[in-house]
Amino acid sequence: MKKYIFQRLIQLVPILLGITFLTFAMMQIAAVDAVDFMYEHSGSVSDAVKAAKRAELGLDKPFIVQYGNWLTGVLTGDMGKSFISGKLVFETFAEKLPATFQLMTVSMLLTIFIATPLGIISAVNQNKFIDYAIRFFSFVGNSLPNFFVALLLIYFLALKLNLFSIIGDNIIMPALTLTIAMGAKYTRQIRAVILEELEKPYVIGARTRGVSEFTILTKSVLPSALIMIITLIALSIGSLLGGTAIVETIFMWDGVGKMAVDAILMRDYPLIQAYVVWMAIIYVAVNLAADLLYHYLDPRVRYE
Repeated sequence: MKKYIFQRLIQLVPILLGITFLTFAMMQIAAVDAVDFMYEHSGSVSDAVKAAKRAELGLDKPFIVQYGNWLTGVLTGDMGKSFISGKLVFETFAEKLPATFQLMTVSMLLTIFIATPLGIISAVNQNKFIDYAIRFFSFVGNSLPNFFVALLLIYFLALKLNLFSIIGDNIIMPALTLTIAMGAKYTRQIRAVILEELEKPYVIGARTRGVSEFTILTKSVLPSALIMIITLIALSIGSLLGGTAIVETIFMWDGVGKMAVDAILMRDYPLIQAYVVWMAIIYVAVNLAADLLYHYLDPRVRYE
């Protein structure tokens, strides 16, 4: 197991380096640099002042030198300072992460508790009215983009029914927005994998021996479906930890996603680069954790 983990980590090093290099290169060819943006609304600023600011931020050095300095800093625990606020990037992340963790936890719990029973009910009642109804609503939920769902919830729950505030510390609205899309996808996936398992020979054999449908479902089918469910959860956790930028921005939820949007709008390159590294690391870590869980849940994976 230790050898397997070590090999996976070694394989991921060039991927992370490639992601950081490409991101750094794309920011270098941006139409407007950070210094021009900083002084855009400051009236007439001389080129000498801008040049001095670029030198202070290290933006006057060649690209490869800037990237080398940044990478060295990251490896030593220094991700630089924000161009706009002047605060340490790591400190800024530490302030935003709790809100993103909170939103991720609530959204995932709602999704699992709603989608799992709906997917099972839909599969067990295949081609019946309740199956068609669940499939219809899951199709609609999966088709609607998050920003549109957010606007619908704001209109009905906040403006018409006055149940929640639009912005602030209310987590229900952004969590529901994320849950609708994820829950619809989970429901369809769980239904598909349950149906696939129900058609396998071991289920048919259990039925001929008189084993009850409930026992077959809980003892055999659901454990086999856990692999797919874990994969979905891993991917969803990765995207949510990265911050769902549109949802956080609409509801002014002060998480990592909103921070990234603000950094992009203000050309705050250290924050943008740190966000990309964070996204890459969490996807690598979450998927590695999912792979390790496979070893414990599926004997076939351990055998291979």
